[in-house]
Amino acid sequence: MNKFLTFFISILFISSTFAQNETRKKITLDDVMRNYTFYPNSVYGIRSMNDGEHYTTLEDGRSIEKFDYKTGSNISQIFDINKFSGIKIKNISDYEFSESEEKLIVWGNKIPIYRRSFTADYYIYDTKTKKINPVSQNMPIQLATLSPNGKFVAFVRSNNIYITNLESGQETQITTDGEKNKIIYGAPDWVYEEEFEFNKALEWSVDSKSLAFMRFDENEVPEFGMTLFKGLAPALEQNKLYPEYRVWKYPKAGDSNSIVNVHIYNVENQKTIIANTGNETDQYIPRIQWTKNAEKLSVLRLNRLQNKLEILLADAKTGETNIIYTEINKYYIDETLFDYISFLSDGEQFTLVSEKDGFTHIYLYNLKGEEVKQITKGNFDVTNFYGYDEKNKVFYYQAAEKSSLQREIYSIKLNGKDKKNLSAKLGTNSADFSKTFKYFINEFSAANTPTIVSLNDANGKEIKVLENNSGLNELLKKYAYQEKTFFKFKTEQNVELNGWMVKPINFDATKKYPVLMTQYSGPNSQSATDDFQVGWEQVLANEGYIVVCVDGRGTAARGEEFRKMTYLQLGKYEIEDQIETAKYLGSLPYVKKENITIWGWSYGGFMALLGVTKGADYFSAAIAVAPVTNWRYYDNIYTERFMRTPQENPNGYDDNSPINHVQKFKGKLLLVHGTADDNVHWQNSAEFVEAMVQENKQFQTFYYTNRNHGIYGGKTRLHLYNMFLNFLKTNN
Repeated sequence: MNKFLTFFISILFISSTFAQNETRKKITLDDVMRNYTFYPNSVYGIRSMNDGEHYTTLEDGRSIEKFDYKTGSNISQIFDINKFSGIKIKNISDYEFSESEEKLIVWGNKIPIYRRSFTADYYIYDTKTKKINPVSQNMPIQLATLSPNGKFVAFVRSNNIYITNLESGQETQITTDGEKNKIIYGAPDWVYEEEFEFNKALEWSVDSKSLAFMRFDENEVPEFGMTLFKGLAPALEQNKLYPEYRVWKYPKAGDSNSIVNVHIYNVENQKTIIANTGNETDQYIPRIQWTKNAEKLSVLRLNRLQNKLEILLADAKTGETNIIYTEINKYYIDETLFDYISFLSDGEQFTLVSEKDGFTHIYLYNLKGEEVKQITKGNFDVTNFYGYDEKNKVFYYQAAEKSSLQREIYSIKLNGKDKKNLSAKLGTNSADFSKTFKYFINEFSAANTPTIVSLNDANGKEIKVLENNSGLNELLKKYAYQEKTFFKFKTEQNVELNGWMVKPINFDATKKYPVLMTQYSGPNSQSATDDFQVGWEQVLANEGYIVVCVDGRGTAARGEEFRKMTYLQLGKYEIEDQIETAKYLGSLPYVKKENITIWGWSYGGFMALLGVTKGADYFSAAIAVAPVTNWRYYDNIYTERFMRTPQENPNGYDDNSPINHVQKFKGKLLLVHGTADDNVHWQNSAEFVEAMVQENKQFQTFYYTNRNHGIYGGKTRLHLYNMFLNFLKTNN
């Protein structure tokens, strides 16, 4: 083709694209952080009913609707909060059915305690009599849980456990010595809740005759305190003149934990026994779970180093235990797999998910501790286990088999044959199966495709689309939305890394653009994924920035060796890979290699600080939000899982903590923290600031009054991201 003609056509194309972008609306921080303009719709509160032919959803926080799996049609309304007067809640946060589905427990008016814990007002609705009653006359309470037979509700109030008899209305207190910062019953302490990722530490037996619960003795756990001021959103008026000093138990790396016991309360004789979990007290009990046998409670026992997991079976009458499974890992046991342990109705077998062959796979065991069969095999990770259809002998799970960026839904028979991919679309798929596994509701999205929710049969055949976000798709056409594109590159260490890129509007490959690198980088995390999210990368694209995200070594869905190679030296390989990313980007003709900023939050903030200290030759600036600056300041369960204790591994703690590298700092830095961060304490930033001051390093810092690790409330998020944007523009 004639060179002049080619050039002319290129100019026309660029001009056309520019004109098109000029007619589209600019994406602003208000759109993303305040108005949630591009937040996709979905289907919420899905619960399969016992018959496996119907499911329920929570609609607008006000009603619970019953649908038919076969057609996706609305059959009836089960509950409508607007029909009841005199109750305290106006919106339903969530709900649960009793085993018979004759009783329904709903709750609202949630008041957060920590990340997962909260108090709320709970009510019991009788689906036959159509009457609703409070669980207790003294609310709010925690963790109200219906017994399977629907006759009792157990709950926690002020660290003690109570049981309400729904037939008589009588409320019985079954523990008495619960006390703040000393003894907790039925709910995990701060560090268990945060790092073992659960909230409820009480469970009913299948026959409703026993209640198992955990007791946390926090007396030897060190306390941490923080000051809360009056503030504005929300305002704590009681702190107007004299700020409140709030104290709670927070064990840092190397420090003492709660001593945890497992108790079993017999409803009929009102007696409590203690399960035998061994003589060692410096250990963890990360889960309890009743088997299908009402006389057998399973207890997970994990050593302090978190590299040895045991499953114990406790006798509900005597408390005696026996070990049915032991797993030892040369690194650590992945805590996200604890919820995949499931006991079968035959009373003889259980399923679990393990990394023991180097990838995460499903296994079937018998109660003698013998492996019956490894169900899934291959160089890929199972990323979610949905369950086992015992009748048809079929397992259902999610995996990253095609790509670590994506997720598919699969079925596989017990004999390991007839494996099927039930996902019709490439991207990120997740599933919610009916109790009979005859149907599932699939939630799908891809990087540039908003959420699609579909109803499917067990073979993956689509029955009905429940939500396609057509309105959002049309809305996106009116805005200067820039698509994400994926790329791979190899580092100088010959490691292939995955990433995505969002280019500026009116991108011109002959020009050079500043770059913002966004990342989290924490162990077993993923940020470069093929799913739909509209964040401030779109705002930056509208402002002329290239935004890039790359997952380095230590991240998820690429096998155990890849994700656990950061063991004992958090930060070392992660920052090497972010530096390699900056070097790769700097080699691209359209990148201003002298203007690459790295930013992140929490672990990502830790990495951002390493970027402008250990990686100062490659990053011109950093934005670090709520960062860990010294691993000695962080909690013991998380930190020791990856680093062991400071006493065992002092160099691992010190070599890659940013606070120890401030002398290398150059460039620009914005450091941000909330003063009421109960997770990554403000102490991290305060001490880092002092280290920088003593090195005479100039930088910017900002704190948010009374804000926790999430830094939100009122206009806080909008203010936060405006500050980020101004910082980038100033230091462009």
